[in-house]
Formats: sequence, C-alpha cells, structure tokens
Amino acid sequence: MAQSTLQTSTPVERVEPIEKSIHKPKPAPNNPSFWTREHIEALLVVVTALAIATSMIFEKLEMPDWAIFTVNIISYLAGGYFGVREGLHSLLHKEINVDLLMVLAAGGAAIVNQWHEGAILLFLFSLSNVLQDYAMGRSRKAIQSLLDLRPDTATIRRDDRLVEVPVEELRHGDVVILQPGARVPVDGRVIRGTASVNQASITGESVPVLKQPGDEVFAGTINENGALDVEVTRLSSESTLSRIIQMVETAQDSKANTQTALDKFEQYYAMVVIGATLLLVFLPPLLTNVSFNDNFYRAMVVMVVASPCALVISTPASILSAIANGARHGVLFKGGAHLENMALIKVVAFDKTGTITTGRPIVTDIVVLNGLSENDLLKLTASAEARSEHPLANAVVKAAKERQLPLLEPEVFEAVPGRGIRVTIEGKDLLVGSERLFDEGKITIPEAVRQQQMAFYQDGKTALLIYQQPEHWLGIVAIADTPRPEAKQAIQALHQVGIVKIAMLTGDNSQVAVAIADKAGIDTPFANLMPEDKVTVLNELAAQYGPVAMVGDGVNDAPALATASLGIAMGAAGTDVALETADVVLMSSDLSKIAYAIALSKRARRIVIQNLVFSLSVIIVLVISALLPFVHLPLPLGVVGHEGSTVVVVLNGLRLLAFQPE
Repeated sequence: MAQSTLQTSTPVERVEPIEKSIHKPKPAPNNPSFWTREHIEALLVVVTALAIATSMIFEKLEMPDWAIFTVNIISYLAGGYFGVREGLHSLLHKEINVDLLMVLAAGGAAIVNQWHEGAILLFLFSLSNVLQDYAMGRSRKAIQSLLDLRPDTATIRRDDRLVEVPVEELRHGDVVILQPGARVPVDGRVIRGTASVNQASITGESVPVLKQPGDEVFAGTINENGALDVEVTRLSSESTLSRIIQMVETAQDSKANTQTALDKFEQYYAMVVIGATLLLVFLPPLLTNVSFNDNFYRAMVVMVVASPCALVISTPASILSAIANGARHGVLFKGGAHLENMALIKVVAFDKTGTITTGRPIVTDIVVLNGLSENDLLKLTASAEARSEHPLANAVVKAAKERQLPLLEPEVFEAVPGRGIRVTIEGKDLLVGSERLFDEGKITIPEAVRQQQMAFYQDGKTALLIYQQPEHWLGIVAIADTPRPEAKQAIQALHQVGIVKIAMLTGDNSQVAVAIADKAGIDTPFANLMPEDKVTVLNELAAQYGPVAMVGDGVNDAPALATASLGIAMGAAGTDVALETADVVLMSSDLSKIAYAIALSKRARRIVIQNLVFSLSVIIVLVISALLPFVHLPLPLGVVGHEGSTVVVVLNGLRLLAFQPE
C-alpha cells in the first residue's frame, strides 16, 4: 500500500528557510539543580575531613576543650548525616542496614572518648559511599545515554512548508524530512527516498541497513546518506526507543535472585552482628579483668569489620553493568533474575520460521492439475491465503502481486492452526494446507500428488496442497525459506559457550525440518508440532538436560516462550508483542547475539561469585584480626579494609561495562 500511495502522490516542493513551530513553545530543557544528593555527600565528606584535621590541630595547639568538642561534633554531624537518615529510615521499616551499624560504631567510639577514630570511621564510610555512587552512576549513565539518542526536534512538511517542531508535537501521518547525517526522531515508514540507516543504537547491527519506500525506521537511528521522507507511525512516547528505555529502567529495579537472597540475609546478619557486639561489650569485662574501654573499642571494631557492606553491593554492581552492556549491543534483559538464569541454560530451542530461517519464504514451484494454468492456481491460492498472517501465506500473496494477479474476496474463511485454511471463493469450497489437513479430514491424497509433495520436502521446501471439494485436486504450490546466512556459525558459537543441546521446533514435516537443520547445524529437529506439542517437547528437554531457552519471534510462540526456563524474543525492533513477550529481547535478527548474551551472563555470574568470595574473605580476616588478643586492629584500619573491599567489588563489577562480544 505504501508503494502505490507513493506512486500516485504529488511531490511537494521543499520550501526554505525552515520555520519554527508556533503551535507551542519548545519545552524547556531539563536543568536539574546542581545540589543533588551526590554533590551534598561529596561536600559533607570534605567538611568531615576538614573538621577532623582542625580537631587534631586544635589538640596540638592545646586549644580550649569546648573548641575541640565543637569541631568534633561538626565532624560527626557532617560524616554521619546521611548514615543517620538511612539508618532511621530502615528502622521505621523494621529493618537494619549497614549505615546503622556504622553510626552505632562511631557513637561507641565517642563514648570511650575516641572522637578521632569515630570521625575517621564516618569519613571513610562516607567517602566510600561517594565512590560507590560515582561508580554505580557510570552504569546508570550508560543506560541513561539512550535518552540522548533521540533529537529534541524534527523537521516536518506542513502545508508545503518545512517546519521544525518538538518531537512531542509530532502526530500520526506527519511527514518528517531527514537529511544525510540526521538522527531519526520517531518511528515511521519511508514514503520517499533511499538511504543507508545506521541502526546500531537500536538493534546492535554494525552494518547500515538500506531503507527504501515501505521500510520501517526507528527513533534514535542515523540516516547516513540520502534524503528520506518518513511518515510518522508511532508517537514519541510509543517509539521503540522509548519502550527500550522503559524496559531497561524496569530491569534496573528488578533484583537478581542472588541480590534478593542477600537482602534477606543482610537483615538477619545485621541482627547477629549487633547481638554479638553487645555480648562482646559486656561479657569479657564480667568474666575477666580486661579494661572496659579497651574491650568496648574492640567491640566497635568488630561491628565495623563484620558489616556486610561489600557483600550486599557486590551483586547489583555487576548486574547493573551487565544490563547496561547488553542494552548497548541490542540485547535487553528484563531484569537481573533473567540475566542470572541465562548463565544456567543448557539447551537452546529455536522456532524455525523467521528464527533459524530468514522468515521471507518465496514461491519456488507451481504444479497445476485438472487443466488450470499457473496464474489461475496462484490467483486462487493467494485469494484464499490473503487473510492469513502466516509467512507462507504472505509468500503466496506476494508472488501473486508480483504477477499483478487480481485477488478475489473469500465469502468464508477459517484458519486451522498448524494445518491450513478452509475458504469459500465464488461458491467454491477450497482446502489449502499440509497433508495433515487432509488426513484429519479423511481425504485421500492421490499417490502422484503425495510423491510430488515428498520430492519438494526432500529439497527443503514446504508444499501447500490445493483441493476443491468434493473431489478436485487443483495443484501444489511449493515454498522455500532458507536458513539465515549466519545460522551455522551462530550455532557453533552456542556450543562454544557451553550449550550442550540445540533443538529446532517446527510445525513443518520431518523432511523439511531435517533439511533445514542439516544446513544450519542444528543437533535435533522436532517436526510436525502443534503449539501445544512445542510445550511438551520443551518440558522433555528440560527434564533430560536442564534449563531450556526458547528462541522465537514473540508473535506465535507465546506458549513455548512462557514454558521455557528463559524466553528469548528475536528481531523485536518495532514489534509490540515481541517486546512484551519473553524474558530477554534481541532487537535485531542476528543469531550471534544469543551466544553473546549467554557469554555476558556467564561473565556476570563469575564476577558476582568473585565478589561474594572476596567480600566474605575480607570480613573473615578482619573479624579474626579484631578478635585476636595479640593483634590490635585500629578502627581506622578496619574501616579501610571494610570500605576498601566495597570499592573493589564495585570496580570489579564495572568491568562488565567493557565486555565485548567475541
């Protein structure tokens, strides 16, 4: 329809200069206040450091006690401000967090007149939080940078004039003018012009894609050469880019299984630490002649070094970085739990049409019976299939249009899922489909027709049988859908990243399935499957090998995607259903992205384990050092070890931002 509209439309003359929209003032840019929480935290860290230094100088100069006390109070107020806030907030929710433990330890140091030690604790803890926020901010900025992909304004044609308007003002049907080098402001359809468009920001494809009239373009992509006229098909808030941003923001808030377990563990662990600290404060002085002040100080050190700060932050730092990396490469994880689950996958099952194959089947052969011509048979078959959304039906309709055959309107249309269709055209009752449609209808297929059908199957072609009731066989239309060029290499890459079994699920017959599987390097094809049969096969694969990932287009594979341990929707750019279905979304149709996503998830899992082992080891070493009677671990040194480990695990997690697919 787009092409016919283009051919009959009258070119509109470009008018210069471009005018600014007067409908509404352009929205003012978002200028957040400089004094964000991060800036205030950094300022308070500086104030705390200055107060500590001033207190030490005052003591050296033997200044009045009230002056030293005042400076010490300032260091505590500045260093403990956010810690007290977070600690009280957690108590209101009947929780105990690391901030509360740090504040209690600092207060304990003040009780035994170790003001400098407590202030240094608060200073190092606050400094560590600032560094963590900065490091975690890098991951969030990597995700928020998606917002910068969309331009603020668009040049459109209205009333034979070129007008520049904010993207929020664009309406369905507006025609956007794209010059070479311009970034596409909204999703739309090309109605005039030809150009290469760089879609890497959306699909992760490194090679620009040629766009012609009728093709879709996505907001955030770049027109590299040529001029394009693009008709708006989605508003700014509905664009693929907007939905990607919403999905990634949701994924940030979705905790991984490990993180959820650690959050629960933190509450019990913190209560154990407080209980152990209280016992350590009172029991030794009661049972021995140890100094209360010395023992109290040691208990505060134990409280600090036993705090699970590094343990708690180790997982989100890694998961957030991995999600950001995936988004940059066109792989969207819908949460940390799905990222973790992908690392455990043992089997990958593919839908055939549109996944392993290109999804663009073409009519290759037309066999006519009972005196019909090829055009008559193709016209009749295309008229019957016109209402179907199946890729094979689209291939037949496309072939008829290429021959400029006029289609007829069916009086009756009934789709039989996985088998074919029943239609009535000009009073003729027709059946179009696979042999299963006729076998179930107890219609005997002539031997000559079946032999020709088998010959097509052996060539990897799908054969549609056309039958007019009661007993007239009209012919066969053969359709071929070839494997994607990268399929074999992508399948090999999956084995290299640890996948033990690769299967293909299809409703096609076994001969076609075997032919396609051999070309693509698939281990095991499963043929003649109805949608419910695919669910059964997935359950059997999971029982035999372990967790299974199902890869489909997200449109007609919903039951299988929901049943699998992990659902992967492929080629989802611009497809609403695919973005809503499945746990992982591949924006392009590049099969190699699956191996990359699995490798990324496994790397993230390894880094999470590294962080957990490292943070636990540091806690154990520091606690033992604080408890041993012949080792005097000072509070500042304990804080350095504790907070240093926290920064180390965050930085280790940030390495995932630089992960590159091989």
